[in-house]
Amino acid sequence: MNAKRFSQPVEIYVGPGSPRVIENAGQAFDVLNKWSGSRGPWHAQALSKCQSALTNHGDVAAARIAFVAFARARGILVPDVLTAAMTEAAREWLKH
Repeated sequence: MNAKRFSQPVEIYVGPGSPRVIENAGQAFDVLNKWSGSRGPWHAQALSKCQSALTNHGDVAAARIAFVAFARARGILVPDVLTAAMTEAAREWLKH
């Protein structure tokens, strides 16, 4: 499984609470497979790349890139969520 490990973990929010750290193609595939939100082309691409990486036909780096693109498109990538929250908080503060 170590060969399927991402070069850098990907942090996502999948519900209330703490972020979830995704460290490899198997974990990403699991998240994608259980995803109950809107799927679309980003989801299909990431699912395909992760599955391919797990069966040794694909590139783990490509799977990570596709998973990050999916997470960003769905607004669950931790850096993006934190930036959006900080921006909204600043807007609210500036209104007063």
